[in-house]
Amino acid sequence: SPSPYRRPAPPGAAFRRARCLRNGSGPGRHPRRPAASMRIGLKVDVATLRGTREGVPALVELFRRHGVGATFLFTLGPDRTGRAIGRAFQPGFAGKVRRTGAVEHYGVKTLMYGTLLPAPDIARRAGDVMRMTRDAGFETGVHGYDRVRWQGGVATADATWTEREMRHACERYTDVFKEPPLVHGAAGWQMNVHALRLTQRLGYEYCSDGRGTHPHLPFWNAEPVRCPQFPTTLPTLDELIGLDGVDATN
Repeated sequence: SPSPYRRPAPPGAAFRRARCLRNGSGPGRHPRRPAASMRIGLKVDVATLRGTREGVPALVELFRRHGVGATFLFTLGPDRTGRAIGRAFQPGFAGKVRRTGAVEHYGVKTLMYGTLLPAPDIARRAGDVMRMTRDAGFETGVHGYDRVRWQGGVATADATWTEREMRHACERYTDVFKEPPLVHGAAGWQMNVHALRLTQRLGYEYCSDGRGTHPHLPFWNAEPVRCPQFPTTLPTLDELIGLDGVDATN
């Protein structure tokens, strides 16, 4: 069905624009770096209220000081980080929590959101920070509406559930920025076939919904998805902290 947000561009045009963005020559890239000097594209997934209000302004200032461009993908609904506490018992995750000092960096208050404390609405409480990021010259996009619900449910979700979640995120983004989102990066790199199809219908020009080695157009059982994907190709910052002498001081 036609998207209420933006009519999708032809596949070739979308891919060319996405390639242009990743080469540093499209809108949303910091203008101080020439395209020819870009070697790595930075993606910042913003998952919590504290991360939005405190972490994003600090990163914007850091990136601007060094002339670095980046894409910020925002969570736009409730911060229910406390509901994700069960992940601490998953294999490998408890060690990651210890290595990265998750309690210190998330904060005790954030770790109680959605359980002992009400889940705050991130877009309503920090929409000004999101707009500031865009106005500072950085590309912005959608990380999700409720990331905890998405990561816990998308793997087995049907088309109705998936569309409701993705449309809700689009609507909230449009409320904040007064324009539709063009970039999507799924929480936890979790997608299903319905979500992949919706990246076309909702008018995204490119997405970063998974991990991989190179840009590609997805296929599902020989069905092409005409929205290019730029996967995460390197370790994330929290995956590096605590290994090989890397810590918060260096």
